[in-house]
Amino acid sequence: MNHHSEKELEQKAYLIALRKVKKELFYPVLTSVHEEVFTQTDCLSCAKCCKTIPALLTRSDIKRLAAHLNLPPKTFVRKYVLEDIQGELTLNGVPCTFLNSDNTCSVYDIRPEACRRYPHTDEVGYIDRTALNLANAAVCPAADEILTRLQKSFPLP
Repeated sequence: MNHHSEKELEQKAYLIALRKVKKELFYPVLTSVHEEVFTQTDCLSCAKCCKTIPALLTRSDIKRLAAHLNLPPKTFVRKYVLEDIQGELTLNGVPCTFLNSDNTCSVYDIRPEACRRYPHTDEVGYIDRTALNLANAAVCPAADEILTRLQKSFPLP
């Protein structure tokens, strides 16, 4: 049985209602709230994303990381990658293999695209990703704060 807090239920209702909003009205607000929150956020004090969510990988992520580690891509895949039943590729395990003890990333400059984009709170597609936004808000304090501020600064009927 799912036990959701009142806050989570309010966030979900807000995100569902948000789907009906015109992207061009919402996106500037989202961008400014995202920038505001991330100037006040120290990701290195948290790194909960790297500790709890296996990073999604693209083929180009794999090639880039394999080259960086001087491994053939097939060896990199065997050593570091999981494929789920839908064919989605992720790094195999959490905390992430590339997360250092001080919460820095040992492959930061060439990190996977999913890591670079996380928590996706400055993307035009934000409006369409209710489940992802809820999941990210549950993991990432910045994503949660962004959603909280959006509910105040962009109220919906």
